[in-house]
Amino acid sequence: MASTSIRTFLGSRLWAPCGRLHQPTSNILSGHHTLEQRLLFSTTSQVAYAKPTSKKGAAPVEPKALLGRPSNNLKIGILGVPNIGKSTFFNALTNSSVPAENFPFCTIDPSEARVVVPDDRITWLTSHYKPQKVTPAFLTVIDIAGLVRGASKGEGLGNAFLSHVRSVDALFHLCRGFEDPGVTHVDGSVDAVRDLETIHDELLLSDMDTLHKIHQEYEKVAQRLGAGKTGNAVEKKKRDDFPTIAKLLAWVEEGKDVRMGDWTNEEIEVINQQYLLTAKPMIYLVNISEQDYLDLAKQPHPVIKRIQDWIDVHHPGDLLIPFSGSFENQLSLFEDAPEEKEMVLEDASKQAGAKITSALPEIVVRGREALNLQQFFTAGPGEVRSWTTRTNTFAPQAAGVIHTDFERGFIMAEVMKMDDLKELGSEAEVKAAGKYYSKGKDYQVEDGDVIFFKFNVTNNKKK
Repeated sequence: MASTSIRTFLGSRLWAPCGRLHQPTSNILSGHHTLEQRLLFSTTSQVAYAKPTSKKGAAPVEPKALLGRPSNNLKIGILGVPNIGKSTFFNALTNSSVPAENFPFCTIDPSEARVVVPDDRITWLTSHYKPQKVTPAFLTVIDIAGLVRGASKGEGLGNAFLSHVRSVDALFHLCRGFEDPGVTHVDGSVDAVRDLETIHDELLLSDMDTLHKIHQEYEKVAQRLGAGKTGNAVEKKKRDDFPTIAKLLAWVEEGKDVRMGDWTNEEIEVINQQYLLTAKPMIYLVNISEQDYLDLAKQPHPVIKRIQDWIDVHHPGDLLIPFSGSFENQLSLFEDAPEEKEMVLEDASKQAGAKITSALPEIVVRGREALNLQQFFTAGPGEVRSWTTRTNTFAPQAAGVIHTDFERGFIMAEVMKMDDLKELGSEAEVKAAGKYYSKGKDYQVEDGDVIFFKFNVTNNKKK
């Protein structure tokens, strides 16, 4: 059978390590804010691993393993105490209409929706190829019911709610930064840092309970088997994994989240089998009033400063994004009327004395980053489509996201950069400039790659 090929594009990924912004992102506020001022509440724990290299003749360096499920179909949950605006945020983000009432546990069963990921690259490809169909990338978001102190012991339907947390792969940790006597608080007063600590403590206590049970089970097996060769495969694995479980238990008993540890690849393999709550990536969102949101261009918000100080002490480098649920909810009403929406933003900008934009595009993009996801595109006159892989994905596995035959019959990947294609205007010009490369099965797909997959699948199967 003749070999087959398909053109794919892998888009560039935005990320900002602490203290330095490598690429401009979609700012919540622009105008009077410098990039350095923006980073006051926009640092990130995202780790960008350099591509593994090795000297000629040496064994290849193993890429750093990632915490979490090895899947391209990952979900992010909205977490927080009751009555802080989680459902309002979910509705504005996903254009949904789940109940958002002024009483605790208005949300019991989690709501799920997909939101389009903003991406200028797919816009450029659409303009360039003028396809009949465009399919963007999506982020799956889950609205989880509010947790209260004692949830790890079953308070407030806590056990059921914690199981919802366990089912997602990353978390938007939402906290309340607005005062409104008409919106009750489960603890009787508004204190964002107290709420953060409540959620943090409950997730940590749940992991402690989980690890205590696993530790007891594995310890018995390890003591019984010893270093001998007796026991079945399952028992031997429990014995071999016991040191990692013991290390994990000691770590969380010190009050540390699993995600903050420096684990080996072998330890990460064990961690990923336990579905621990504090192993999930987390982005902090602070819901402030509309007026406070507009005033951010003029003066810092004291609640944001308190939360950032708490993050710097307990989870240094984690991302914090302020937004206004009431403001975003108003904007969402004009989703089908872009001209009127633009007028609302213009009026807000005049009032603030700086350009005001929605915070939601940045929140969506950062959510995908927290999941260690990246995009590539198939593009042509028939369709421009965005596909998703995790970082550190090798070329055959990236091809397999499109179709399993692409991975099974993978031959090679001819690679060029998206930026080069945009700059030079065509594949022919990229080749003429010497920026077209042939890569094999050991190539890790990088952000900004344009890939021409070649594959060959035969139908000869043994009977």
